[in-house]
Amino acid sequence: MPTPILVLNCGSSSVKYQVIDADSEAVWATGLVEKIGLPEGILTHKVPDGEFVVEAPIPNHDEALRLVVQAFADHGPALADVVAVGHRAVHGGELFRETTIVTQAVIDGMEALAGLAPLHNPPNVTGIRAAQAVLPDVPHVAIFDTAFFATLPAEAYTYAIDKDLAKQHSIRKYGFHGTSHSYVSKKTAEVLGRDLKSLKTIVCHLGNGASISAVDGGVAVETSMGLTPLPGLVMGTRSGDIDPGVFAYLGRVAGLDALAVDKVLNKQSGMAGLTGGLSDFRDISAQIAAGDADAKLAMDVYLHRLVSYIGSYVALLGGTDTLVFTAGVGENDAAVRAGVCDRLAPLGFKLDPAANAVRSKEPRVISAPDSPVTILVVPTNEELAMARETVAAIRR
Repeated sequence: MPTPILVLNCGSSSVKYQVIDADSEAVWATGLVEKIGLPEGILTHKVPDGEFVVEAPIPNHDEALRLVVQAFADHGPALADVVAVGHRAVHGGELFRETTIVTQAVIDGMEALAGLAPLHNPPNVTGIRAAQAVLPDVPHVAIFDTAFFATLPAEAYTYAIDKDLAKQHSIRKYGFHGTSHSYVSKKTAEVLGRDLKSLKTIVCHLGNGASISAVDGGVAVETSMGLTPLPGLVMGTRSGDIDPGVFAYLGRVAGLDALAVDKVLNKQSGMAGLTGGLSDFRDISAQIAAGDADAKLAMDVYLHRLVSYIGSYVALLGGTDTLVFTAGVGENDAAVRAGVCDRLAPLGFKLDPAANAVRSKEPRVISAPDSPVTILVVPTNEELAMARETVAAIRR
C-alpha cells in the first residue's frame, strides 16, 4: 500500500509543498505558494498531468493553505489519501533533538524558541496550525533543521563566553541545513556502496545560504553555521564569519545600532555585498569573464573561506574519505568545484575535469580514479528526507 506524505515548508512569505509516496519515493505532486501577504499572490501546482497556476490575493498562511487544499481538490491527488504531514521546522534549540510528532507542547516550545529564529519559527508554527485546521485527522510531524547537529560534541558547540550568560540565554552552536546534510551523507554511502559508519565525509551545502559539515560514521561532529544561520561560509547575501567587534565599531563610526548591523550582515553582504548586488553565481561568472575585478575578488574570497573550512575539517576528522558538493551552487557550478579542488590538490583532492564538467541531476563521482579522496556531486532532496523522517516518526 502507498504511504503518501504531504511535506510542507512554510516560510515568511511562501509555502513549498510536495506529496511523496514514502514507500516508492515517487513524487505525486509539487507546489509553491508565493507572495503571501502581498496584493498579488501566486500558487503553482504541478502534477504528472500538467501545471496549474492560480493568481489571487493571499493575505496569510490560512488562505495559502486553503488554496493548496483547493488545488488538490481540483487537480489531484486526493488529500484524503495522505497519512501524515511533515513540516520543516528551522530551529529546535535544545528542546527538540529529533523529529517529533506535533502536540500543543511542541508548538509552545517552537514559539518559545522564536527569539533564536525570528524569521523562521513563527511562519513554521503558523503553517502547522493552518495545516492542522485543514487536515485535522492525520498526525503532523516537525522535522528540525538543527536536529542532525544535536550530536556535536561540547567542544564544538560551546562558545567561549561567560558560561552563565550562555546557559541563561541558550547561546551555543546549533547548525542548520541539517536535513540536507543528513540526506547527502547517507546518499554518499549508498552511491559508493560503502557502510555509512565507515566513512569520514565533508558535505558542502552551497546555495544562496551555505554551510559545511564534518560527518564521521554518519554522525555530525562539526558544522559552520552557529546560533543563527549567519556565520561560516560566504553566502549570497550573508557575510559568514566576521569579527564580532564590527557591531561596536559600526555603532561608533557609522551610527548603526545592532539591528541595523544585523541587517547589513544578513541582507547586504556576502557575494551581493562584494559585487555591488550580484548573488547569482551565473551572473558573477559572467562578470568575471568580462574582467570585473570586484566579481573576481568576491569569488576568491568565497573559495578562500570554503577551502579554509574544508582543511580544518580534514584535521578534525583525522583525514576524510569523501568531499561532497550539494545544493544549487554545489550541484551546478563546475568552476566553483574546480576552484576548491585545485586549491586542495596538495591534500589529495584530485578532480577529473571531464567528470566535473558533466551536468546531471544524478549523484556522481567527479574525482580522478587515483584521487586519495573521493569527490562527489550529490543532489540534495530535503523533501524526500522529510518524508522519510515523517514515516519513521509515526511508526515509532
